[in-house]
Amino acid sequence: MTVTPLYAALCGLLLILLSHRVIRQRQRFKVVLGDDGEPRVRRAMRVQANFVEYAPIALILLALAELQGHAFWLLHGLGLLLLCGRLLHAFGVAREPENLRFRVAGMTLTFAAIALGSLANLAGVLLLW
Repeated sequence: MTVTPLYAALCGLLLILLSHRVIRQRQRFKVVLGDDGEPRVRRAMRVQANFVEYAPIALILLALAELQGHAFWLLHGLGLLLLCGRLLHAFGVAREPENLRFRVAGMTLTFAAIALGSLANLAGVLLLW
């Protein structure tokens, strides 16, 4: 397996970046736990949490598609959709005021990665039956 580790590593680095933003905001507003009612801390937390909610399933689907032997271009396409989607979403939501275009584009690409990964895996399973 060579494709999934690449995108998992890049997503891991992005998660560290998003987590660091949460830590900086908590330090800035002297928040020990949660968001303490501070909207900027809450926004940073939601950007991080949204990443954690969607990236794992997309990476699992990517790994399973790679294990099934799907085409190299498809695997990289899924990985790029996920990575670009998560970057665009984080950029859009992190802004004040929020940039809805980036948020929507990011979610669209993320959903596309999950949907296409799901379909690729279903196709792989159905071809074995």
